[in-house]
Amino acid sequence: MKAFQTLALVLIVLLLAAAPAVAQTPAGETSLLGSSKYAIGVGVALTIIGAAFGFGKIGSAALDGMARQPEVAGDIRGAMIVIAALLEGATFFGLLICLLTLFV
Repeated sequence: MKAFQTLALVLIVLLLAAAPAVAQTPAGETSLLGSSKYAIGVGVALTIIGAAFGFGKIGSAALDGMARQPEVAGDIRGAMIVIAALLEGATFFGLLICLLTLFV
């Protein structure tokens, strides 16, 4: 867990340090977004990574709960499916926002 926290901190510092360079407009381009294709790629990647982490946590917790109390496995499975559907919807919304900024 300590390694994951350190990696997350390094990623945040790297993104904050790179923000001024990414925000600059390339020569000859007058877009307000600058190099938005890179930002969209980072946004999509972070969305997919976050969703994968969430699905892994949902599955792990559900299987752990089913192993501890097999008599409520059906209820846990149903709750897991509902939570996974909500996570999938939020992921698609994030991807849609990232990809819609490509055409604006």
